[in-house]
Amino acid sequence: MIRKKRMIRELKDGELISDIFVVKIKRGMFPYKNGHYFHLILTDASGETMNYKYWGGQDEEKVRGIYESIKADDVVLVTGKVQSYRGNLEISADESSEIRVLKEGEYDVNDFIEKEHRDIGEMLAELDRKIESIKSNELKTLLKAFFVDDLQFRKKFSEHPGAIMIHHNWRGGLLQHTLEVADYCELASKHYRDLDRDLLIAGALLHDIGKVKEIVTTTRIKGSRSGQLHGHITQGVIMLSEKMKELGLSEDLKDKLIHIMISHHGELEYGSIKAPMFPEALAVYLADLMSSQITEIVEFRRRSISKTEDDFMYSKRRSRNILLK
Repeated sequence: MIRKKRMIRELKDGELISDIFVVKIKRGMFPYKNGHYFHLILTDASGETMNYKYWGGQDEEKVRGIYESIKADDVVLVTGKVQSYRGNLEISADESSEIRVLKEGEYDVNDFIEKEHRDIGEMLAELDRKIESIKSNELKTLLKAFFVDDLQFRKKFSEHPGAIMIHHNWRGGLLQHTLEVADYCELASKHYRDLDRDLLIAGALLHDIGKVKEIVTTTRIKGSRSGQLHGHITQGVIMLSEKMKELGLSEDLKDKLIHIMISHHGELEYGSIKAPMFPEALAVYLADLMSSQITEIVEFRRRSISKTEDDFMYSKRRSRNILLK
């Protein structure tokens, strides 16, 4: 078995490498003055990407044979040189370099999906406690139908990443993010006694259930076909509606939970179908924002601190410098 040696973020300009990566995208094959080259985008467990360019000779058929042997999501062993091009690092290789698709059993898929940040068993126990704390029989029945009684969903939800990139993009990330949102909502219910705590916690636990269908995990985390077309909010609404119909729960409760789900991104420009229209929906949106954005900046700092001796690193997503030390 060939093990991953270093993350993309650890590679340095000018060094020679021999390591394994996942093929995220095949860009294409093109002629150049000395022959034919092809371009791949590689990734690893960090979710970061790096361009790879194979500079072949005049034998187009030979280069095309190598190119066509590679598919998206393949794990490839590559040798080459890391170099800077237009301000970004990429791997450059020629005919003397190796690129080979690895077969299952030649690599450990766990090298490409970041491991959980919290123990999954402990998080499941915390989830169960939150469900047991619900006083409403309707809501408790609904939550148990998803997270307790459906063992297949429970396992998938507990091991699923929370996103493809940016935040909670690791094994168990979806459950971790969901519990963080529920914790922030719990805090809101203590400060604002008029909030319906049961509705608030239930909305927090259910708000991202559609991600189990939006995202798939192979050798990398990526969007499913239906996820790309529909998004997790739409998929979550379908799942929630079907389950509530099956259980015969009230239309009023269904309307409120669906509104929490379709408004939890807050603004229409960020994917919400409606803006939050009652306090519990607003609280879930703000809790979701807290969990995702704080995690994003914490992970940015963790991943950036080894890249520079400077006190700051610029974040393109945040459009600002982030203090690292």
